[in-house]
Amino acid sequence: MGDYLPLVLWGIVFAVAVIAEFASLQLISIWFAAGALAAFFVALFDGTFLLQLALFTVVSVVLLLFTRPIVRKVMHFDVKNTNRQELGRVATVIQSIDAAKGTGRVRLDGVDWIAIAQNEETIPKDVSVCVKAVDGTKLIVAMLPKAEMAESTN
Repeated sequence: MGDYLPLVLWGIVFAVAVIAEFASLQLISIWFAAGALAAFFVALFDGTFLLQLALFTVVSVVLLLFTRPIVRKVMHFDVKNTNRQELGRVATVIQSIDAAKGTGRVRLDGVDWIAIAQNEETIPKDVSVCVKAVDGTKLIVAMLPKAEMAESTN
């Protein structure tokens, strides 16, 4: 059973690295899977454990350093802005927006947001505003023209 221990070890390392890669999709653990596979083949042909460990380390590090930047450029792991759908929507001020006081909250589809006036104007409570931009968890808003305010209340 002792002869199979390195094969089992590298098989487990390979499986864990592959599962971790599928779970994260960050192109980190796949290189360790390749290193474990190389070490597994050395173990299969009765290479010493020190040689297996050295090969695992070298293959993993070399692949990580040299291929990861190339793959990341090709795969385009862009961060998507999930709040773009809020742009142009109408929200209601639930706490007056005042840059001097550092206050301001709006409600949009039942969700309360921190709000900042686009032109640093003071916007009173219960006024409808238009979402102009999203900055993290803050909405940058502007007052609606008078005609649109009348329509949004109807």
